[in-house]
Amino acid sequence: MTTTYEGLEFDPGFAPYILAFRGTVEYLYFDINKFKNLSQKKMRFRQYHNKILEVFYNNLGFYAGCLMWAAYTKTQPEQKILSNHCYGQSYNEEENTSETQYMLKFEELYPKDMKYYLAEDFSFDKNLRKLLEMYEEFLIINEGFTKTELNTDIKLPDGLKTDNAKNYRVIIEKVLENGNLSELLEYLPEIL
Repeated sequence: MTTTYEGLEFDPGFAPYILAFRGTVEYLYFDINKFKNLSQKKMRFRQYHNKILEVFYNNLGFYAGCLMWAAYTKTQPEQKILSNHCYGQSYNEEENTSETQYMLKFEELYPKDMKYYLAEDFSFDKNLRKLLEMYEEFLIINEGFTKTELNTDIKLPDGLKTDNAKNYRVIIEKVLENGNLSELLEYLPEIL
């Protein structure tokens, strides 16, 4: 008996749960900055603080999930990547990495905003920056997936751990049941 494979989806189901980080954050900061009075700005920042972090962590979870999904697909027999909207498009590295560059800058500057607006010390886990850098490398070495037709075409970043890659599909499917992609950040020690 011969087993045939139809293919592997480019996106295992993340799309409905992600927001454009840059657009969301710029909109919220625009709203904060429309106030002239510093106390009003501080109040608005306090209102948006949790939303800003929620979107940040959700997008980071998406990045972790993408790396996990890529590692999982590499464990499978050669198959076509289905629904890859990037395939055959032109590649522009600056455009391809603009969102990760924005998030790296955000990760660097947000603690300063916390100090300025809320007078609180704040820092992100260092692994989050490592994840952002790894995901950016992933985008670059795969040229934005413009040439990714088969799962064997996918290149993984050097530092990505793949020991548990065969189990990543189950982990991703479980998280997709509730759509909280930030839960994938719990698995950073397995992939970084």
